[in-house]
Amino acid sequence: MSKMNELMARGTELLGSDYAILCGAMSWVSERHLVSAISNAGGFGVIACGAMTPALLDTEIAATKALATKPFGVNLITMHPQLFELIDVCAKHGVGHVVLAGGLPPKGSLEAIKASGAKVICFAPTLAMGKKLVRSGVDALVIEGMEAGGHIGPVSTSVLAQEILPTLADEVPVFVAGGIGRGEAIAAYLEMGASGVQLGTRFVCATESIAHPNFKKAFMRASAREAVASVQIDPRLPVIPVRALKNAGTEAFTAKQREVANKLDKGEVDMMQAQLEIEHYWAGALRRAVIDGDVENGSLMAGQSVGMVSEEESVAAIVASLVQQAEAALQARG
Repeated sequence: MSKMNELMARGTELLGSDYAILCGAMSWVSERHLVSAISNAGGFGVIACGAMTPALLDTEIAATKALATKPFGVNLITMHPQLFELIDVCAKHGVGHVVLAGGLPPKGSLEAIKASGAKVICFAPTLAMGKKLVRSGVDALVIEGMEAGGHIGPVSTSVLAQEILPTLADEVPVFVAGGIGRGEAIAAYLEMGASGVQLGTRFVCATESIAHPNFKKAFMRASAREAVASVQIDPRLPVIPVRALKNAGTEAFTAKQREVANKLDKGEVDMMQAQLEIEHYWAGALRRAVIDGDVENGSLMAGQSVGMVSEEESVAAIVASLVQQAEAALQARG
């Protein structure tokens, strides 16, 4: 057994995959083709449910099952108004792993997922939240730093790893995410106690990814410093910042925040509706870029590891090079 497999053992056992390499759930990108390709290549693909309706998720899971020969998971957003119906859809299909993203899971949601026999994986933005989640019975945690693409927290991956791994890595498998683009970084986090990692940006330009050629070109051209976090313009509107490549769409989001803040002022929407409106805005903006190829006005959500994405290659080739780099780094360190 290689050193890497040894360090990943708890992660691979939990996931049922060859490598404890999760693919981050990216709306519009993490769909049947990419998810099945990652699982079939030995990683662990995760469907991004995002703003999907239960009917759409139902179709997506069925289509992924037809293509995947290995297990995959489904990512659900805790603020989705139909969360419990989405959990039922996962249960109906016998999905073995549900990843919950965004805030504390609502009352009864963890129990509902576990009742179907599925494992629950949650995001822990702080050590305190991680401890709380472990007490509430989650099976694994993802700690994601602000270098990641899409919705981000305020702390860097390296700091989160130092804060959380020494305390919680013995309790449950912990996957480290945010800014990982090479196997040497995977090796380092495994040595610190992680059971695996999660990457998103690195897989966007996979041959099997359905992202529009324009979207992929933008990724291949971009440097790390071009993936910037959105700015919150109104303190009353707790908008989770989003990391994306700077374009006209970035400016449009600032205007959108003003518009929603005004509605909040006039009492036209409450806080939950305001946040959902922002979420729907992102889903639409992302779709324009990923599916339609409008890279000027759409949202180009990308992590800082985008600078390490320079060509289109197969998922199998990406996984193989990450594994090879991690193995070599661990061998070198003896």
